[in-house]
Amino acid sequence: MNATEERVLRIGEVAEQVGVTPRTIRYYEELGLLAGASTRTKGKHRLYTEADVARLRELIRLRDLLGLSLDELVTLAETEEARRALREQWHDDPTDSGRRQILDRAIELTEQQLRLVETRRQTLDEFAAELDAKLRTLRRRRRELGS
Repeated sequence: MNATEERVLRIGEVAEQVGVTPRTIRYYEELGLLAGASTRTKGKHRLYTEADVARLRELIRLRDLLGLSLDELVTLAETEEARRALREQWHDDPTDSGRRQILDRAIELTEQQLRLVETRRQTLDEFAAELDAKLRTLRRRRRELGS
């Protein structure tokens, strides 16, 4: 392999590296989260680049970190893809009015992502408060029993 060729991996190798099953990867393809299914010729092995592996790792990290449903993960990924496209447009449209439109759309998309994160944080804060209250009750009962 020369310096310009990118190493490709089969689905089993990717699954092992990322810590998911091949079935999960295929399902993420079906949902449009990974491009593998659309770029693969029927009957050929699924092959993935390091960029695909990095994207899958990020999707898994976000899913686990935020506790996202698959629908929410798809929405978040689509929003991030739209922001990526806006970054490309930024360089293609040097006019102030065009850049204002790009920034307005980027703000909307980022606010959408932030709302999702804040909703998750609120849910986690509520759960933490419940656990804290339970812990206080348990400790109080323990003190009441003495040594």
